[in-house]
Amino acid sequence: MNAGIPQIKQHSKLSILQLIRRSVILFIGAAFVSVGLEIFLVPNNIIDGGIVGISIITAHLSGLPISIFLLLLNLPFLFIGYKQIGKTFALSTLFAVMVMSVGTYLLHPVKPLTIDPLLAAVFGGIILGVGVGMVIRSGGSLDGTEIVAILFSKKSPFSVGEVVMFFNLFILASAGFVFGWDHAMYSLIAYYIAYKMIDLTIEGFDESKSVWIISDNSREIGEAIMQRLGRGVTYLQGEGAFTGGSKKVIFCVITRLEEAKMKSIVEELDPVAFLAVGNIHDVKGGRFKKKDIH
Repeated sequence: MNAGIPQIKQHSKLSILQLIRRSVILFIGAAFVSVGLEIFLVPNNIIDGGIVGISIITAHLSGLPISIFLLLLNLPFLFIGYKQIGKTFALSTLFAVMVMSVGTYLLHPVKPLTIDPLLAAVFGGIILGVGVGMVIRSGGSLDGTEIVAILFSKKSPFSVGEVVMFFNLFILASAGFVFGWDHAMYSLIAYYIAYKMIDLTIEGFDESKSVWIISDNSREIGEAIMQRLGRGVTYLQGEGAFTGGSKKVIFCVITRLEEAKMKSIVEELDPVAFLAVGNIHDVKGGRFKKKDIH
């Protein structure tokens, strides 16, 4: 061991309980996707983006079960993900994809709940989005194109979201030639709903927000937030670039439902205060637990 070189902390293995919990969530999420596909989308010739969309089109053209293509088309991307992104991600994705493939195979003989394409797009998109969101939240994926997008974005000026959007627009446009343009438009509705449900599932209904406040009455505002909103605050020392004056900056984390109350407190104590509110995807540690609002 060379002196002066810090040791790198090894990645800690998951406990049995954590592994079971992750596997259960991955299983439920992938099962939801299977239901969304075979009970709503596929029977109505409505597709989703990514590998799922390609699998639906390929299965329709070949007459083979979609379950075969869901597994086979994802395997090359799983290999890439294992080499480039990580073992845990690749194994979680493999497990979820296998559950999804088996689920679609078992559900294929089941009659769809509706033959109305609009209802199928709406409810299929909701169920599909919730399932995908659960899988992503548990550290896996159901779409190999996301892996390609992550790797491609590292060597191009395009973001992961832009690369995924390009793939999906191409796939959704292909549905117009295969199933007709009315089904392509229904597919776009299902894709949009699924996209929103993925975000909602990952972030949760109780979305957190970060708040930054700059005011000459920072102490009074901070105390009001703690007393009336029940949130802890942190005072940061800032300096105005234009005036050079010293300023106290208030930072705190609230939920979406508390935003209106926060703004009313700031408006009451300092109408000209600078207030910035941003979305936070995850909050851990600290004293985020709160008391009652009054």
